[in-house]
Amino acid sequence: MSEIKSHEFDGFLQRFPKSVPLFLVYGPDRGLVSERASALAAKTGVKLDDPFSITRMDSTDLQNDAGRLLDETGAIGLFGGDKLVWLKASGTERSVTDGFKYLTEQPPQNCVVIIEAGDLKKGSALRKAAEGSRSAVAIPCYADDSRTINALIDQELGNADLTITPEARQQLREALGGDRMASRNEIQKLALYCRGQRTVELQHVLDIIGDASAISTDDAIDAVLKGDTDGLIQALGKITTSKTPIFLVLQGCLKQFQMLDVMRAEMDESRQSVAHVVAALGRGLHFRRKPLVEAALKQWTGPAIARELSRLQSAILQSRSRQTLEDTIATQTLLAITLQSARR
Repeated sequence: MSEIKSHEFDGFLQRFPKSVPLFLVYGPDRGLVSERASALAAKTGVKLDDPFSITRMDSTDLQNDAGRLLDETGAIGLFGGDKLVWLKASGTERSVTDGFKYLTEQPPQNCVVIIEAGDLKKGSALRKAAEGSRSAVAIPCYADDSRTINALIDQELGNADLTITPEARQQLREALGGDRMASRNEIQKLALYCRGQRTVELQHVLDIIGDASAISTDDAIDAVLKGDTDGLIQALGKITTSKTPIFLVLQGCLKQFQMLDVMRAEMDESRQSVAHVVAALGRGLHFRRKPLVEAALKQWTGPAIARELSRLQSAILQSRSRQTLEDTIATQTLLAITLQSARR
């Protein structure tokens, strides 16, 4: 079929096409990816609590058995009926790409396949396979904009019979948007904190959300770029104390390396100086962080940045699928990248 834009997803879900067996949900907002994949799964009609009708996998299941995706889609359920194969991966694995491309050419019968992937570049093999097939739908998931965040706030607070003052809304909105799941959890936490009240005030947001999240997250990301392991450990300690999800650091670090990837590619292609590229492509950067980004661009090559992007995407995938190990996975990943920065 085609790509479904963010603002088109709700309408697409309402007219869910039963004739489409393949869905690729991808993007940097892993919380939104997970949320939309779950919404699609609920629309398939398959009983999600029936282990004989649904098969859940991640990319590690295909490492030693590249054909397992095809085997699962071709298998007949023990009691018949439709099946759902739900795969979580970064989207860059060859076994996932090859299996999905085969399915677009030979669509499965009585089986729906949903793949949750990371941030895939335009022209990547998996995206091309989905966007170019009549049997597949590609659904990108990017960070929420102001309008979407407002709608999320209204939805969650409305469910708790709460209203919010304009000042409180502005403060809350500034603290959200990096990841849909994290944003929803923060709003639900605020709603629980304000239980028994009618209106969420600015002080309520400051009490329960505060501004420690943005500060400590930026500190951690800066420490990664500097190769400062002590600074990273200190920043992660603040994050743990403030009850801020460490997943936000992984998400922020991913966005930072995506920016470096774009800037480095521009440097290599146009032979422009670091300062010129940062000035042209880093307009959203705070002036205090520009020297740090310039230093990182001088140290990191394109292939090295690509390796760290893959590492971050894999860590984000693992942290969402194994949430009990989220802190450990995030800490080990961030320390590994920090050590690479120090060596460079």
